[in-house]
Amino acid sequence: MKRFKNLLLVCDRDSRPEDWLDRAVTLARSNEAEVTIADFVESGPDGISDLFITLPAMEAREAGEAVLDFHRSRLADIAAGVRRRGIECREVLLEGIPFVEIIRQVLRGGHDLVIKGAGGPAGGLPLLFASTDLHLLRKCPCPVWVMKPGDGRPYERILAAIDPDPDNAQRTALTRLILDLATSLAQREGSALDIVHVWRLAGEDTLRHSPFLRSGARDIDALIADEEQHHRGHLDAALEGYAINDRDTRVHLVKGEARSLIPQVARNTEADLVVMGTVGRTGIGGVFIGNTAEAVLNQVDCSVLAVKPPGFESPVTLDG
Repeated sequence: MKRFKNLLLVCDRDSRPEDWLDRAVTLARSNEAEVTIADFVESGPDGISDLFITLPAMEAREAGEAVLDFHRSRLADIAAGVRRRGIECREVLLEGIPFVEIIRQVLRGGHDLVIKGAGGPAGGLPLLFASTDLHLLRKCPCPVWVMKPGDGRPYERILAAIDPDPDNAQRTALTRLILDLATSLAQREGSALDIVHVWRLAGEDTLRHSPFLRSGARDIDALIADEEQHHRGHLDAALEGYAINDRDTRVHLVKGEARSLIPQVARNTEADLVVMGTVGRTGIGGVFIGNTAEAVLNQVDCSVLAVKPPGFESPVTLDG
């Protein structure tokens, strides 16, 4: 975990930083990392005073400044507490669409990790992650660690979700990054580690049920067995070089759909943290693409550390 040297801690009101700030400070200290603490104020196209459009112009500006002053004061209090623990930090107040401005701060500041508390459900939906969190997990160019409420104790179990393919350089690099992070975190936290790879035989339902194909059940079962061995070989190759202890590490090769089975494995193993790859619809090969990633994220009830494949470019830009 000593790869992160420039942390961005997003301490908005909804994500309760008091629940996870200790873990972030410990990470910063062990990495000797630079730290920036950010909060954001969601505003309209013409600035925060645009939100008070029903007020006279002077009152709208005053109301906007009062909101900004509140957030600046809150940021200063959080930063003072971090400095008292021996960590120097900068403060930045972002204004605009939250996930857009957080990503732009990543691009401006060269941050290599975003840490944020889970924003909680929106509109009464039973989801751990709010809209801003999901946008960041899918679109932020650097890894994003979203911590659930109360995420201050050491992790007991960590789940790494991988999709290895020795013939695909990007997936191989992403798999290695996920395993590097998960294994080093497990070592630091004293956690048990689960590693899951979900696979399926493409077109199996068509082979079994199409009236136009004459594949027998025995032939299809043989294809499935061959595919399983193919993926087992990929998984074994991915784990070479890692000190996998049978007592503290369990490896799961599971047949089915990743969107439903990864959350199921996370629940069954009582994972405190899932380390996984997420990408949007960019055409880049990765662990999960678009809707699958969101389906997984909307079903897990634990913290998530999400990483992107090499070469990922965020759709958010500084001049967009």
